[in-house]
Amino acid sequence: MDMKTTFLNGKLEEEVYMKQPKGFPSSDGGQLDMGEASYVIGIKIHRDRFQDILGLSQETYINKVLERFRMKNCSPSVSPIVKGDRFNLDQCPKNDIEREQMKNIPYASAVESLMYAQVYTRPDIAFVVGMLGRYQSNPGMDHWKAAKKMMRYLRGTKDYKLMYRRTSNLEVVGYSNSDFAGCVDSRKSTYLYIFILAGGAIS
Repeated sequence: MDMKTTFLNGKLEEEVYMKQPKGFPSSDGGQLDMGEASYVIGIKIHRDRFQDILGLSQETYINKVLERFRMKNCSPSVSPIVKGDRFNLDQCPKNDIEREQMKNIPYASAVESLMYAQVYTRPDIAFVVGMLGRYQSNPGMDHWKAAKKMMRYLRGTKDYKLMYRRTSNLEVVGYSNSDFAGCVDSRKSTYLYIFILAGGAIS
């Protein structure tokens, strides 16, 4: 109703309630108490009330990723990256034959799948996923091998969880570090950080 102009002096034939009176059904629908949540957007919630610990894991999601990229039965890796591993533009395809070979490899999809796990519960893979993401526009076979190595690492650590412990001191603690001109292509430095609350990473 336009209270300023047209219907300023209009006569109302029905009662108008500014607040829903008692006894009328709500359009919001009823609320159901289904108990404690065990999954939220694909993240499993683990509770240990005896030790006051709450854990978050994406084991089910990681299993789906491994199956999607045919890495379900691969040999697990103990580390996503080791000293001496390098990523640079020289590893990108240099001719049409190499580019054609990479067309049938789902590199971008694999990196996006890894990124989803990294953002929610796996900050331990953030550095490598960030490096792999730099070459999405023109990935080479070495980059694809590195992505597969990351999946092998996830297979061996798929039961890893973000753990939070009950505490009366909710203090955010942050750590940061950077290399010095570590990028071979641009000579730019890579900056890393992590913030922890209640014993678990939050950013």
